[in-house]
Amino acid sequence: MIRINLTSVFVDDQAKALAFYTDVLGFRTKNDVPLGEHRWLTVVSPADPEGVELLLEPAGHPAVGPYRQALVDDGIPATAFAVDDVRQEYERLTALGVVFTQPPADMGPVTTAVLDDTCGNLIQLASPA
Repeated sequence: MIRINLTSVFVDDQAKALAFYTDVLGFRTKNDVPLGEHRWLTVVSPADPEGVELLLEPAGHPAVGPYRQALVDDGIPATAFAVDDVRQEYERLTALGVVFTQPPADMGPVTTAVLDDTCGNLIQLASPA
């Protein structure tokens, strides 16, 4: 059986990304291993600390910039996170200063919203409608 163990988002600054993903979004640091000028830096959901890890991957490769910019320009999220209630998370995160490019919207069986992670990515939040 194949399962997802690790996924990643490219980030401009790992320290800034770690602060946003932990202090604002509420993830917990799982791994923080120095690797020269960068780190093997992963976060997990506190609801599932042994679950899927999100790697905050340095965006230094030359292909990353144009790729991410094209996604942002087209309003395409780099990834999506499940939440219990998108509208509640929207209110909580907006109060913390998070910028949303899409407020909560009903999309058939789900409600979604899209935020700017301050590190070069759009992130979608989704919950059952």
